[in-house]
Amino acid sequence: MREIGGYIEWERFHGSAYHTDCLSLNCGRSALALLIQLKDIRQIALPYFLCGSVYEVCRKYGVSVRFYHINQNFGPDTVVPEKGEYVYLVNYYGQTDRKYIEHLRGIYSGKVIVDNAQAFFEKPLDGVDTLYTCRKFFGVADGAYLYTDAPASGLDMPADESFDRMRFLFGRYERAAEEFYPEYVKNNEFFSDEPVKRMSRLTGNLLRGIDYEFVKRRRTENFSFLHERLKGLNRLSLKIPQGAFMYPLWIADGDRVRKRLLEQKIYIPTLWPDVLEQCRESDPEYGMAENILPLPVDQRYSREDMEYMAERLFQVLEGIKCTG
Repeated sequence: MREIGGYIEWERFHGSAYHTDCLSLNCGRSALALLIQLKDIRQIALPYFLCGSVYEVCRKYGVSVRFYHINQNFGPDTVVPEKGEYVYLVNYYGQTDRKYIEHLRGIYSGKVIVDNAQAFFEKPLDGVDTLYTCRKFFGVADGAYLYTDAPASGLDMPADESFDRMRFLFGRYERAAEEFYPEYVKNNEFFSDEPVKRMSRLTGNLLRGIDYEFVKRRRTENFSFLHERLKGLNRLSLKIPQGAFMYPLWIADGDRVRKRLLEQKIYIPTLWPDVLEQCRESDPEYGMAENILPLPVDQRYSREDMEYMAERLFQVLEGIKCTG
């Protein structure tokens, strides 16, 4: 029975989501899991420099995995496909060139999957299966998109419900992040055993209320500012992506710098720490995981915030230089 009257619920937004004409799912794991099922993927090449959850999804669905190394430009060292194999290409920090994706599409006969979890504003290429996640860019508890040419009509999937996992988002809006960090971690862990579901109605609604042009512009401006200040220190040669994810700063003693910045409440994550267990210290991925500092550039922060963070970074580097 329909309900009429009573108290007013969360406001409904009438804008448009950034990604349309695609499948809206609850998380990136589900996007990959569904793609494996739709295309009957049996073999896949994964980079070592990757979140362990991607490998777990492949293992869960019986996909044979071959790992490959990347170079310091975030591209595969060698590209020699095996028969029937798909290649999983991560668009690290939005640095992968579209022409290179087209190149791989030709080599792999179209069997290319692009992970745009770090490149939300990069549009997909025709004929290339492409995944996006929302939680890395916006304050939502779930959300992912999948572009694929595989027939997906008539899919019977339940919708996620995220209303009881929003407290860490509301809490941080009014209080300090550290108070709600355990709940944030718990929400991330929630998806490890979740089945494939559609995006929750609540998240779909929130994503229709975002000013995407503002977000894209602010992220681009902040990345550009940091790059101008820090490119002389950075071992990476970077292009400026539109709507950047984070600014990757690769320096010596990156892990040590990260700990010093934490003391000043500047939170710099170690992305994919399991790479440190899977790779040797001589592998490029090991040094990248340990010493690349993903500096925040998101829409919450102004140029003044970027200046503040850069100055604190220089102070930490000077302190380490003096103490040895």
